[in-house]
Amino acid sequence: MANKIQFMETILRDGQQSQIATRMPIDDMLPMLEDLDAAGYYALEVWGGATFDSCLRYLNEDPWERLRTIRAHVKNTKLQMLLRGQNLLGYRNYADDIVRAFVKKSIENGIDVLRIFDALNDTRNLTTSIKAAKDAGGEVQAAICYTTSDVHTIRYFVSLATEMERAGADSIAIKDMAGVLTPDVAYDLVREIKQACDLPIQLHTHGTAGIAQMTYLKAIEAGADIIDTCLSPFAEGTSQPATESMAISLSRMGYEIDLDVDKLDHIAEHFAHVRDRFIAEGGLNPKVLEVEPKALLYKVPGGMLSNLISNLEELGASDRYNEVLAEVPRVRADLGYPPLVTPLSQMVGTQALMNVLSGERYSVVPKEIKDYVRGMYGRPPVKIRHEIQELIIGEEKPITCRPADLILPQLGELRKEIACYARSEEDVLSYALFPEQARDFLGRREDPFYDVPVQEVEVSIDVA
Repeated sequence: MANKIQFMETILRDGQQSQIATRMPIDDMLPMLEDLDAAGYYALEVWGGATFDSCLRYLNEDPWERLRTIRAHVKNTKLQMLLRGQNLLGYRNYADDIVRAFVKKSIENGIDVLRIFDALNDTRNLTTSIKAAKDAGGEVQAAICYTTSDVHTIRYFVSLATEMERAGADSIAIKDMAGVLTPDVAYDLVREIKQACDLPIQLHTHGTAGIAQMTYLKAIEAGADIIDTCLSPFAEGTSQPATESMAISLSRMGYEIDLDVDKLDHIAEHFAHVRDRFIAEGGLNPKVLEVEPKALLYKVPGGMLSNLISNLEELGASDRYNEVLAEVPRVRADLGYPPLVTPLSQMVGTQALMNVLSGERYSVVPKEIKDYVRGMYGRPPVKIRHEIQELIIGEEKPITCRPADLILPQLGELRKEIACYARSEEDVLSYALFPEQARDFLGRREDPFYDVPVQEVEVSIDVA
């Protein structure tokens, strides 16, 4: 009998993040939460990634309340989140006291499994969040950000997995955010990690390049235990392979599957109506459903592709898309081959766009790229060439310590700053991560006149 294969469902987080930029409100999820709980999943991915920012910025929802609501309806299935290590859910490093408090509150509010990664695979940036999760009773899934370059060999990734196991991981995720893990490499990579580590292996990929199902199959043959899939209405394209299709296929191949396919069909019917509404309202760009084999050449994640398209449209430069796409791998090589995952994917994409539109490479450099070259995000996989470093930060010397070692505790000061609107520690943490968006959200919640424009009225009195 073949092995048992378990599934993590992404429709409430990465599936909808990849296709509709995380704009699905909780009201669209509520009717199906109990059915999802009863469908036989290993876990539901419901939080983290861009969901927190999107709730505050676009949906006028409290992300903590969303999590508590989901937990109230999902009694039996593990709830999983994606955490960017020392970056938490933001785009910079936060102080250790914020990281510890945020992780603790995430678990208290309902998270069971934290998938923790660092955009540079710099394990120094994982230590605080891993320890905080373990101390709070959470399950830690340490994630390897898969990418390709001369340095990113199978030996490199296996070494990373063993380092993560020593750091306290309960399982290992191979996070292929760009959908560029080919079936042959997936087989070798999973097999080698399985031989080196005594931990369950979960595989995450995207359908961008059109090879995701083959990649999953070969990884399963090599011993992968869990795969990330998305229900069909938000599957494929820049999202994950369809849950129903993978479940049916693997079951017929003799693998043991716990999923109730009839229940999945019922849930998918609901989300098909949600998808159709987003298509009708223009919230789902058909481009995210296309197969993009060039992803295998440029190593660009689906979310990054949709961001580039959107940015170029806003700048009236859609005709420069292929030029920008071709510039991405050049910028990535210049910057020491960072994996293209948030926040590095956005940073590299923006720099590529600026290089093309300005007409001179690195004549315009965003602050984030300068900070990256200064070492403020961690160690690049490959040392940045001196001439590139000089072009971006001049004669400055990059730091060599863990970036968060330079950040003093911040939570006490932040509590004072937002005391007028914060009702809870969760409110303070929202403000710590996204000060502007959280202040606006909490201000509107606490003060009905918070964002009502002040009007000046001139009064003239005629004196007889």
